[in-house]
Order: sequence, then C-alpha cells, then structure tokens
Amino acid sequence: MRISVIIPTFNEEKNIGPLVEYLRNEGGDALQEIIVADGGSHDKTVETAQGAGAVVVISPQKSRAAQMNCGASLATADLLYFVHADARPPRGFAADIQAAIAEGYASGCYRFRFDSDKTILKLNNYLTHLNILTARGGDQTLFMTRPLFEELHGFDEYYVIMEEYDLLRRLWNKNRKLFKIIPKDVFVSARKYDTNSWARVQLANLVAMTLFRCGTHPARIADTYRKLLNYR
Repeated sequence: MRISVIIPTFNEEKNIGPLVEYLRNEGGDALQEIIVADGGSHDKTVETAQGAGAVVVISPQKSRAAQMNCGASLATADLLYFVHADARPPRGFAADIQAAIAEGYASGCYRFRFDSDKTILKLNNYLTHLNILTARGGDQTLFMTRPLFEELHGFDEYYVIMEEYDLLRRLWNKNRKLFKIIPKDVFVSARKYDTNSWARVQLANLVAMTLFRCGTHPARIADTYRKLLNYR
C-alpha cells in the first residue's frame, strides 16, 4: 500500500522545502506523492514546495481541516499521511506505517519530541507515549487508510481548531483498536514555546481542550487560543 503525504500550510516557506525533500528521500518507492494544501500563503510557500517536488493545491478555505480534506480529495494512494509543516517524521516512516497496516491497524500516529533541550519539555514528550485522547495531536502526524477516512467523512470543517481531536474522538468511538501509536518520535518545532512560557502554553492547551469537551463553538475556541498565545 503506497502513501500520499498531505501537508497543510500557511506561510511556511522556511520549513516546507526541507520537509518535502526529506519526505521524498525517506519515503522511497512507498511514496506515491506529496500534496501541499495551502491556505493562501503570503510568502513563497507555494513556489518553494513546488520547487522541492510537491504537488500544490490552494484550498478554497483557510483552516487545517479544510486544507487537509482538500489535499486528501486529490490523493491517489490508498493510505493517507497527514504531516504538519514544522514536524519531521522519523527515518523509515514509510516502512513503519506499512508495517502497522500489515499488523491490522487502519490508522495511527507517532509520539513526538521537541527540537529543544529544555528539561520541562521532556514532560510533554513523555505524555505522547500514553494512549489517551488528550495526549494526541496533529504534531504527532496521523496516518489513515482511505476507506476509514471516508467512512469517518474526513475532517469536520466545522472545527477550525481541534480538528484532529474531533476525528480521533469519532475514530475511537467506532473502534480505538484500529489505532496504533508507533514507538518512535516525530521531531517537532518548539517555536511556540520560544515565544511563550511553558506554563502559558499549557494553560492555553488546557483551556482549549476544556472548551472542546464542553461543546463550545470552534470559532470561540480558536479566538480564545489566539488571545492566550497569538500563535495559531
């Protein structure tokens, strides 16, 4: 089963070129294509992605859910792999994902590790080892077979934030045994922590998760999150 990688972007010219080249080199014959679904970047994200060998599509709506659905609609492989622009999957990711599918899983992710030596961030790293919804997130990357993705109706574009949590909640309500956490680490940029304190980021995450679980409108969650961090 070959893999279509889908990357949602918005003003990621610094990260997208090296990421696409890395994925092409590491994906090998298992890689069908890399699709960059852009949300209307004002920088050179599109040109850089195309120059690195990705297929670029401009999403009609700027939000990760809409962009990832847009990319998935153009994908030609039966296995979809969603990767954020500031994440770096481990070497051999394609073989890892194919092995998980061969074991009977239909979806999954990696753990993550920040590209920082700050001791406090090791706690965040450790929590991604746990198979609980609050420890999951798009930064860990997400793979899913196309049939399962379509059965779940993809990402719900109502969620302009927390879109991965919503998708995984629906998946786990269906059958959480279909999901595997691969015991390797995705390296993720700590840029959010470079401009905000650890405590402030954790507070923002806690508030967002609480509002999500209370059924708060996603636009309000996103607005609250931006006010706390001015990041997303």
